[in-house]
Amino acid sequence: MTTFIALATFLIVVAAIPLALPLLRERSAPRDAADRQAANVAILRDQMAELEHDHREGSLSDTDFEQAKKELQKRLLEEARPETPVAPDVARTLAPAKKTALIIIVLLPMISLGGYGLLGNPKAIDPAARQPAPKVTASDVENMVARLANRLRENPDDPKGWVMLARSYKALGRYAEAAEAYGKGFVLVEKDAELLADYAELLAITNNGFKGRPAELLDKALKLAPEDPQVLLLAGAAAGERGDFRTAVTYWEKVLPLMEPGSEEAEALGAALERAREAAKRPKPGKPQGK
Repeated sequence: MTTFIALATFLIVVAAIPLALPLLRERSAPRDAADRQAANVAILRDQMAELEHDHREGSLSDTDFEQAKKELQKRLLEEARPETPVAPDVARTLAPAKKTALIIIVLLPMISLGGYGLLGNPKAIDPAARQPAPKVTASDVENMVARLANRLRENPDDPKGWVMLARSYKALGRYAEAAEAYGKGFVLVEKDAELLADYAELLAITNNGFKGRPAELLDKALKLAPEDPQVLLLAGAAAGERGDFRTAVTYWEKVLPLMEPGSEEAEALGAALERAREAAKRPKPGKPQGK
């Protein structure tokens, strides 16, 4: 890291020297000081007009506008001061801009390195940062989930924590515990369609079906997000379970176009949709077929 900074600073200084050299040479002022002043004043006035235009357009804040305006006004006053008359045929030699050159050589590396520190990624050149992260084992995950569960038992008024625990349990296949955790964080779950659908799915798994509480949760989720794919998918499954295949077809027809064509999920849903369509065409038991 230190070697990189030293090398980068050296290269920036080398690049800055050609920029500073012209400032170290003597320069000649224009013979006609009045013309020079008039040109500078015209430029400053144009800059003032641009500032006012940017301020009106909203691309320049009030604070920045006032600060820039004061700076331009100060420069206008300085340019408007009469200079010591100079003989028409004699050019006045200006002193070398040593201070400006020094500022370029010193500040340019500092600004460049500071900008890299702010916008770049210094950790990318750190050998330790490039080491592969240690692998997380199943035992590590179980321990982390256990610690979260213990913390929530001591501080149960944490709905976000319960939702996190529920998702963790679901990922581990512990569906009953996941459903229980969702129930304890229901104050947050009831406001989110995705969480309601997830909770309903877990209850359906553990209760062998959507009848009852899972169906109620899906109804709430549909009211919150009637076009959410996961909600529609589960609502279609619940409708098919109770024999309402027309409703199942309606929900699933909205979901299938959103899936990646040819994917395993799309093929499974497509097959279920075809079976639901066929079932919807069959007459219900006890109902005579139309002639």
